[in-house]
Amino acid sequence: MRTLVPDPQVIAPNFKRRLSGVTTTLFRVAPVQARSLRLAVLGPVVPGEIPQIRFRDLPRLARRPADRPFRIWHARRNVEMLAGVVLRDLLRFPMKLVFTSASQRKHTGWSRFLIGRMDAVVSVSEFTAAYLQRSSTVVMHGIDTGVFRPAFDGEARPADLPPSGRLVGCFGRIRRQKGTDVFIDAMIRVLPDRPDVKAVVLGRATGEHQGFLDALKARVAAAGLSDRILFPGEVGPLETPAYYRALSLYVAPQRWEGFGVTPLEAMASGAPVVATTVGAFPKLVIEGETGSLIPPGDVEAMAAAVARWLDDEAGRTAAGEAARRRVEAHFSLEAEAEGLNAVYRRLWDQA
Repeated sequence: MRTLVPDPQVIAPNFKRRLSGVTTTLFRVAPVQARSLRLAVLGPVVPGEIPQIRFRDLPRLARRPADRPFRIWHARRNVEMLAGVVLRDLLRFPMKLVFTSASQRKHTGWSRFLIGRMDAVVSVSEFTAAYLQRSSTVVMHGIDTGVFRPAFDGEARPADLPPSGRLVGCFGRIRRQKGTDVFIDAMIRVLPDRPDVKAVVLGRATGEHQGFLDALKARVAAAGLSDRILFPGEVGPLETPAYYRALSLYVAPQRWEGFGVTPLEAMASGAPVVATTVGAFPKLVIEGETGSLIPPGDVEAMAAAVARWLDDEAGRTAAGEAARRRVEAHFSLEAEAEGLNAVYRRLWDQA
């Protein structure tokens, strides 16, 4: 059953049908934002529990909300920015436009044009903000620490994982940008000397990256590790937390990243993290305390860091506990929601 919002103050469009990191972070934070204002997600595929409006409800947005001078359209993609510009500038809907930038690279001319039409811009990290040609407010992503939590004593693992033994995980889309090949090469170096350890690559390769995945599986088979480097495939967002709870160590091997929430999800689940120095990762992981930071693409550095944590059980346990505390203190969903809502309030206050 849908959770419909009849007179939203904020509309968060999500025009992508396929699950992505941007979609996941929106669906997590939207219900928390909606505790203190009327926010609705608009898109072709929105879970029923998420506050939302339907496309056929769009004509209602042509009038002001009951208690605000205008509505806010909060876009996260170019096509969503464009839709907001059409609604505000061509159809004259009473709206202000907000955009969240998660890209850690130079924007195209088209993106720069659209960003220039926004009334406010949010960046997910200081690194992302540096690629913008205008000022922005940094609001870092948060994690639901009730959903992402350490395993209880005796808690069963997902059925497609080994029931016991240490696991090293790498989760997300399988493609070169994500550094999955670096993770595989590092595991091929680390696993032979540690027979109780297995690796888990959780996620899927979309069509154009299927050949990349096939090559990785062939590399694993050639190393004789097909029974120890596992590819369970993709699972839904409700199932993912159980996979994090099964891990002894998490690896974020990206070559580049806008923000990247998987280290936070792992840290909240009590796992130390080995991450590359891209995106917001240097802001998330504290070297030697909650994990390790390594250069992107460096197989030897990754293998050494993973081996270090696997061979120090007491240190790994302490780092996992410190990682959990860090997320609780600095990266809650409530903090993210309040940061975004504060951007909206500033726009309303300026009216």
